[in-house]
Amino acid sequence: MASKIGRSPRAASNLEDICNYISRDSEHYASLFAKRIFDVIQNLSYFPRSGRIIPEYGDEKIREVIHQNHRIVYRVRGDTVEIVAICHGAKPLEDIPLRKRPR
Repeated sequence: MASKIGRSPRAASNLEDICNYISRDSEHYASLFAKRIFDVIQNLSYFPRSGRIIPEYGDEKIREVIHQNHRIVYRVRGDTVEIVAICHGAKPLEDIPLRKRPR
């Protein structure tokens, strides 16, 4: 059974910013990037635990899938997959409030 997909406003804004940046050079590649991100997210509805546990958090409910140089960060809650953020892999996740990290 497929999980429901939810997207935070932050994740939507992240994707829009990334696509705007890519479109400066090529609208075609910006569109292609967005389509591929949506494909990855759609796969999560069928395989919600397919992403790896994020090392910075160590919580099995907070996971990520890597696509090209970007991290798709999501949270698994029951039968829902919530996309929390989409960010460049070089960006630290400190700016993304998921929960307090273990010390």
